[in-house]
Formats: sequence, C-alpha cells, structure tokens
Amino acid sequence: MKSKSGAVLSLFDRVILGIDHGLRVVAGPEKTRGRVYPAEDVTETTLTNAEKSHSVGLMRVNHAGEVSAQALYLSQAMFSKKPELYKVFMDAASEEKDHLWWCKKRIKELGGRTSLLDGFWFAGAFVIGTGVARLGDHMSLGFVEETEAQVVAHLDGHLKKMAPTDMRSRSIIEEMRRDEAKHGEHASELGAQRLPKFFRRLMKLQSRCMTFLAYKV
Repeated sequence: MKSKSGAVLSLFDRVILGIDHGLRVVAGPEKTRGRVYPAEDVTETTLTNAEKSHSVGLMRVNHAGEVSAQALYLSQAMFSKKPELYKVFMDAASEEKDHLWWCKKRIKELGGRTSLLDGFWFAGAFVIGTGVARLGDHMSLGFVEETEAQVVAHLDGHLKKMAPTDMRSRSIIEEMRRDEAKHGEHASELGAQRLPKFFRRLMKLQSRCMTFLAYKV
C-alpha cells in the first residue's frame, strides 16, 4: 500500500492509519459526501414508545454494522495486492460513510444513542478483514460478496420487523440495501471466490452476536 505521496507504507504505518481511521469512525462523521439524506423529505410519523424504542435498537444495529464495514473495507484495502482493488475498497468505504451518518442522524432523531461497543466492533472487524486479506484478493472479494449478501438479508429482516409507520427509518434502510447489493455484485464481477461453507456459517454466528449486543448496548 502507498500513501498519497507515493511512498510505500510500512506495517507500522498501516496500523497507525487504521487506528486513526477507527477513532474517526467511532467519533462519527459529521456529514456525508454530498448525498441527500434518504429521510429528508419523508414526513415524521407518530410512533408509540415501544415502536420508537424498537426502531432505535434496529438502527443502532445498522450503525454498528456500518462501523464494522469501515474496518473491513479499510483493512482489505490496506493489504490488497492490486492497486485497482485498493481503490475499489476505499470507494466502497467512502460510500459506507454515508450510511454511518444516516444511521447516526436517525438514531438522534428518535432520541437514542449509538452502541457503546463501537470501538470493539471496529477493532474486531479490522482484525478479521486483515486476516482474510492476507489470503489473497479473490478470497478478500469473496468475503465482501458474502458479507454484503448477509447484510442485504439482515436489512430485509429489519424492514419486516420495523413498524410500517416509521417511514423515515425505512427510507434509510431501503437506500442502504440498494448500495449493499451493488457492492456485493461489484465484488462478484471482480472475481470473488466463494467462501467455504463453514466460514459463511461462522460469519453468520458473529453477525448474530453483534446484532444481539448492539440492539441492547
């Protein structure tokens, strides 16, 4: 991996870059790249306390997932063997920052807070992403493809569980779903290698643990 000046970054430099990026992610971006907030023109509806609490929990899970996505894309970009894939991963990470901001904004609108374990989600995902990246670009792309497939299924589940009247939250999730599906398709087009079945199951187990904890904490 090279810096903007063209200098080759050492492993230590990469770790420092990862820590810096992680701190910025956990602190939360204050703005997007210019994309319109999906709920901007959607009327806020009256929700019961139970519905509002449930929406906060679901959006907190989505926010935690986006924190993890930042770590996954960053780690795989840092250890990618091809310059063109470095750009692919960093572009995807940039787009995911929009999701991060949207989720955080909606959580605030609902009177909630983001997960207290965001730093843990980032660190864990960074370690996993780094490990997969070391297996090669095709495996790395396969990991992205499988991750996005699981995220799409996860968001579909949220749309079913969320109150039908919470149209602002639903508009955000629907836009995120479109982006995630696109990322998965792009990884497939670039030559993603399908992950072993046991690895896919392990990813689902890890996702369930994160979902359970982030919803509550």
